Amino acid sequence: MTELLVGTRKGLFVLDGEPGSRFEISLRAFVGDPVDYAMRDPRSGRVFAAVTSPFWGPRIWFTDELRGDWQPARGVALPKGGSEALKRIWVIVAGEDEGRLYAGGDPGVLFESRDDGETWALNRALWEHPTRPRWRRDSGGLSVHSIAPWPGDPQRLALAISAAGVWLTDDGGETWSHGNEGIVADYLPEEARATAIDLCVHHLERAPRRPERLFLQFHGGVYRSDDAGRSWSDIGAGLPHDFGFPLVVDPADPDSAYVVPVTTADRVTDGRVVVWETRDAGATWIARNRGLPQDDAYLSVLRQAFAASGEGTSLELYFGATSGEIFGSADAADSWFGVAQRLPAIASVRPA
Repeated sequence: MTELLVGTRKGLFVLDGEPGSRFEISLRAFVGDPVDYAMRDPRSGRVFAAVTSPFWGPRIWFTDELRGDWQPARGVALPKGGSEALKRIWVIVAGEDEGRLYAGGDPGVLFESRDDGETWALNRALWEHPTRPRWRRDSGGLSVHSIAPWPGDPQRLALAISAAGVWLTDDGGETWSHGNEGIVADYLPEEARATAIDLCVHHLERAPRRPERLFLQFHGGVYRSDDAGRSWSDIGAGLPHDFGFPLVVDPADPDSAYVVPVTTADRVTDGRVVVWETRDAGATWIARNRGLPQDDAYLSVLRQAFAASGEGTSLELYFGATSGEIFGSADAADSWFGVAQRLPAIASVRPA
């Protein structure tokens, strides 16, 4: 049995089912409110939901029992007296220390918790970074949307910000350095590319078995880093489009990556839905579409709406679209099945 936590524009949906068959809705929460992200901490079992209420604004809620009461976390706020407002929490990630979690949001903020998500504190070094005036909003805002801890080392962390590029820390967030070398922003004038900070990174993932390797989906291109994010090489030559949002890796294989390319013009699949897989670190890509819609299928898959569970040949993959459909694979993308349909627009999918 697999459990999926699905964040949608109209609340949190919990789906249960056997891989290969339709899943059933077992629970709804935060009915009517946008749930931008939801996850279960694999260490404690605690479930978190990032909810953007039209009345109360963005909050992180948590529960130790899905059918129990939800509690609001404390400290998810910006310093008083400033001109910026917290607009959204995009992602919540378990850290490498006991009880530590990270949350990223808009406007380009990182929060940290050291008590299993009950209280949070703003990372001041990133918030007050001297380059911040040069960061730019993209169409989705200015957001820390990808957080990649280093397995076994709580001091090392990589972030992706739209639109401020890749950021790295080796001292637990006390200081931050840029990791944009090699990323080419074709949408900027050529004379501005060398010094640009406002690079529109769409998603970033680390290979757990080789943590110095990261994969990145850019506004134009798919990239790989073999030096912990300091420099990048374009590996998207074998893909039909260089634009996309989500990216997933197989935890057992540091040469693996999965992406869902979409057209640059309107950000949808080009009439058929295809997941592209590499098992040689981007040297070649293989189309994995058996069981996916191949006629008149124009779907949008957001950056946190694609996720994996397990590893190797038993890797399960799940992705959801803004049209309310979810697809899954129980065999590492060799074949796909329909998980759910007619849900509200999907913002995030996470196996629990």
